[in-house]
Amino acid sequence: MFAARLCRVAGLLAVALTLSAAEARPDPDLNEELARLLAEQRLSNLVDARKFAVSLVDITDPERPRYAGINDNVMMYAASLPKIVAIMAGFERVREGALHYTPEMRQMFLRVARRSSNTDASKVIQMVGFENIARILTSPKYRLYDLQGSGGLWLGKAYGGPNDYWRRDPLNNISHGATAFQTARFFLLMAQGQLVNARFSAEMRDIFSNPEIRHKFVKGLANVPNVKIARKSGTWKDWHADAGIIEHDGRRYIAVGLVEHPRGGEILEKLIAGLDRIICGGDEPLNLAGDSHVLTR
Repeated sequence: MFAARLCRVAGLLAVALTLSAAEARPDPDLNEELARLLAEQRLSNLVDARKFAVSLVDITDPERPRYAGINDNVMMYAASLPKIVAIMAGFERVREGALHYTPEMRQMFLRVARRSSNTDASKVIQMVGFENIARILTSPKYRLYDLQGSGGLWLGKAYGGPNDYWRRDPLNNISHGATAFQTARFFLLMAQGQLVNARFSAEMRDIFSNPEIRHKFVKGLANVPNVKIARKSGTWKDWHADAGIIEHDGRRYIAVGLVEHPRGGEILEKLIAGLDRIICGGDEPLNLAGDSHVLTR
């Protein structure tokens, strides 16, 4: 049953704009390695409880992405991770001519992406508008929130300040939500220059680079030489999320992890070390999971 969950990509990958129907199928070898890693890290209890989700995309060969995922269509609370869609929607509004991309706007985006500033995130959301964010997420161009499927990325609440609340997502009743799969699609579109357009995809890659919060994925890759990471994380109580594009040693991949657990930050730190080993090789890990009881909640 555990291995079977890895193949539950079904129709979701069919809407990935950068993948053909043939390429959208999960890669059997990558699935097998991911299953082995999750068993090694003793994550099966969280998987079975639908409190853990992961997506992994090897984009070293941009023409032939390889995909693996588990619980990747399970929408979970993702805290600050959905701030990525406020920035993307801001660039869409610039492209549409409704906003002007100024140095001040860029600095605001940088503070949201690299420091996860709640104040600036709320300013961006109010500037773009909840309705515009939802329109862009559900548009045929993106379908980053799939009304006919399991949802995806959703931003129905700001992060403090006036007019903070709009509405929860219509399928799962979550205010700041994500699926691992749709988050992976977001970064895949960015990597391939299709998030807004090539110019703004490159700009977003730069904005999400050089993170100032050095935990989770960043901490897990701290000892990897010459690693580059463009990412966004999220944390609230027991909910933890991280996602991004990682590059080193000639390899490039997208990793997404969502988890509900009091030690979720540590779980994601250890997860990314294992995912990096799958894509880039390297030594066998130390005891990444620790005592088995740690991950049973």
